[in-house]
Formats: sequence, C-alpha cells, structure tokens
Amino acid sequence: MYLAHTLPQTHPVHKGILEFKKALNEKSGGKMSVKIFPDGQLGSEREALELLQIGSVAITKVSAATLSNFVPEYHVLGIPYLFKDKQHQFAVLEGEVGKSILQKGEKFWLRGLCYYDAGSRSFYTSNKAVRTPEDLKGLKIRVMNNQMAINMVNALGGSATPMSFGELYTAIQQGVVDGAENNAPSFVSSNHYEVSKYYTLDQHSSVPDVLLIGTKYWSSLSDQEKVWVQESADESSQAQKRFWQESVEQSMATAKKAGVEVIIPNKALFQEQSKSVLETFRKEHPEMNPIIYKIIK
Repeated sequence: MYLAHTLPQTHPVHKGILEFKKALNEKSGGKMSVKIFPDGQLGSEREALELLQIGSVAITKVSAATLSNFVPEYHVLGIPYLFKDKQHQFAVLEGEVGKSILQKGEKFWLRGLCYYDAGSRSFYTSNKAVRTPEDLKGLKIRVMNNQMAINMVNALGGSATPMSFGELYTAIQQGVVDGAENNAPSFVSSNHYEVSKYYTLDQHSSVPDVLLIGTKYWSSLSDQEKVWVQESADESSQAQKRFWQESVEQSMATAKKAGVEVIIPNKALFQEQSKSVLETFRKEHPEMNPIIYKIIK
C-alpha cells in the first residue's frame, strides 16, 4: 500500500510512520507492506486527501487543521486553550471523543486510524517579550490562513497577519511582522530562533496530526487485515509521542543555547482573554457543542 505525507524524513511523525510500517510487516508476516512517499512527493496535504478519496493512495498523514476542510468535526480540536495539558489532550484523543471524530470522516471516504502528537503552538517574538496578553498589543503576529488562529491573535490584542511559512524568516528579520507562533521543533528547524529572541510557552493550540486510510482501500481489506492495520497504527501512535518529546527537548536546548529567552507565562490570563473565540465558534456551530462539552468535562 502507498502512504504519502508532506514532512521531511528527519521529522518525528515520519519516524512514527516507519514504526507503523514495521509493525504491519511483522503482524502480517510480510503479507502487507507499505511504500512511503515523504517530503510531499505526491503533493500537498489536500492533494493527498483527494488521492485517498479516489483510491490512488491508501494512507496519508495530515494536520487536523487541513482535515477540518473535509470533516468539520476536526475544527473543534483547534479551539485555543481547549486542552489543559498533554495528559488531558491524549485522554480525549484516545478516548470516546477522539475515536468518534476519527470515524466521522467515513462519509467523506476518509477513515481516521490514529492521532500523532504535533505539539503545542506558542508565541515567539523578535524584539519584545510577551509575558501577558497585554504585551501582544500592537504586535503583528504571523498566523496560518485559518479563521480560528486569526480570531485568537486578534482577541489577545495582537494583529493577526496570515502569510506563507516560507516567507516568514525574512519577514521577522526585516520587521514586517513582530513574531509568529508554532511548536518548538518547527521554531528551531525553520531557524526562526535566530531572529526571534523570546519564546513564550502559552501553548494556545494543540492541533494533532491524523493518520488516515481511504475507505476505498479499507473496504478491500479482510477482517484480519483491518485488525493488523488498526493495531499497527495504535502502536505507532504511542512510539511517535516519544519521538515528539525527544524532538521538543532537543529543540528547546538548541534555542536556549542560542540565547532565546524561554518565558513560562500564566496561561489562565491568555485563556480568559481569548474566551470570545470559543463563544463565537459555539454560536456558529451549535452542532459541535456536545463534543466541546465532553472535552471540557
């Protein structure tokens, strides 16, 4: 089976996918093999999802943010400060709520297998330390072109500026934007730590990655093969969490060594200030309220 994703081979998610390949090969006694196409060889995340829907590719890994354009329930996972911490996040994702969201994609020919840790996004800035939401006032912060991210930065008093990730290094260097937000491995692998000397661990959003199988391919498998695929995915998900944690620790060490000041703010202040984002989402998507209620509970 073909598996396509957009990440480099050094990435902790790619390492998790290698674990999936290895586990499936072992469980099936070599009957089921996986050919991996990393680095966006078969196109963007969106294109990979479309290849799954028509059955040209069996499996892909995409961000839940990209997936929310196909399966609306994934939008919920992007709500700022939704998860108290890593334990809460994975209790939700690996429990009833997470599993039901994975199945919601079936009517769009996209069956979720498991979640991968993609970390928590936090603010980084070039010239001014952000210790409270007040400090974001008047700062231009680069965000993904995603309505929830835009609303969140604006609610916190910053000025949300969508732009492509590729242009960001130069934009920070030249002062076009004052900062951005991302997880630690991305902050370091993009070299943004060279031009941003403050990293504020407010951990506003923790949007996971999702491993998916096309229902066209899934329905061609025997019951035994389905069990092997699901078990291999679950095992790879646990291994990938460890790879991610190692990557975070290495990245933070690199940033600190380069003189980046790491700030641990009072998260409650940020959460309070961005409540309007959750309220707006609830009004616009009342059908999502039961899911949100279960997560918060």
